[in-house]
Amino acid sequence: MPAASKAVVLLSGGLDSYTAAAIARDMHFDLYALTIKYGQRHAQEILAARKLAESLGVKAHREIAVDLASLGGSALLGDGEVPKTGPNPHTIPATYVPARNTVMLSISLAWAEVLGANDIFIGVNALDYSGYPDCRPEFIEAFENTASLATKAGVEGARFRIRAPLISMTKAEIIRRGVSLGLDYGLTRSCYDPLPHGAPCGRCDSCVLRARGFQEAGIKDPLLDQSG
Repeated sequence: MPAASKAVVLLSGGLDSYTAAAIARDMHFDLYALTIKYGQRHAQEILAARKLAESLGVKAHREIAVDLASLGGSALLGDGEVPKTGPNPHTIPATYVPARNTVMLSISLAWAEVLGANDIFIGVNALDYSGYPDCRPEFIEAFENTASLATKAGVEGARFRIRAPLISMTKAEIIRRGVSLGLDYGLTRSCYDPLPHGAPCGRCDSCVLRARGFQEAGIKDPLLDQSG
């Protein structure tokens, strides 16, 4: 029986990256999880990512610090308040982190080249999302082209694939897919502005999209049992 192929999976601690990683596992990839600590104010997602990596049975889990907070430019980095007015996909919200997915995919690409992995999984979504430009199919396609041009492996003939299995799914569809794969969404953390004791605020874009997704999926969010 041939050995499984390696895949680098970006694992943030949220339900999207968890589901994307589980899909990679279901495709029989060996998972190498990467979590980027970029100075996000919702740092509890780092702790969640460790639990998710363990539950997925990854081969390795790396946490790499990139201090985007020193550059600023986002409410997630401490510049201003996290909006609580609801998502609007027609505007780019204050929670957009400049070039975040470009930075994360670049680091993922570096590790993939070291590992000899041709596949990188990212949980971006272009339907139920907050309007971030680096979650669009055009960006994923462009970065995939860049990966082949910018690497020794690419020049030597390797073909990198940036896999975004959730990109055209609704949040409800993502949740149903994860449940079908046996995921425990109680391990995930989505809130951009958690309360002092760690409970989700319930009002930021991420909380609103998560709640709507579970409601439309007809599934109870297991985090609701932990919020008290």
